[in-house]
Amino acid sequence: MEDQYYDIERRTAIKEEARMFRRKFITYEQAEIIYSISHRKLRDIAEAAGAVYRINEVSVLINKEIFDEYLEQFRQPARTDVKI
Repeated sequence: MEDQYYDIERRTAIKEEARMFRRKFITYEQAEIIYSISHRKLRDIAEAAGAVYRINEVSVLINKEIFDEYLEQFRQPARTDVKI
């Protein structure tokens, strides 16, 4: 069984990662992993988007749907002058 392409621990980790991407609310730590953005920049963008939910003084969640929608406004259109 050791020669399986993915072992049980890796499969469990992959399932947990997929679950994280489907969540509506995520923590700053999870968002840093998903978006590969530093904590400070992520906080600034999330606050500008209005995606921050403060539960109490300690717990802060980001609404992933609002955050994603806000990020889409910065998308650059495809360039047609580039040859591949």
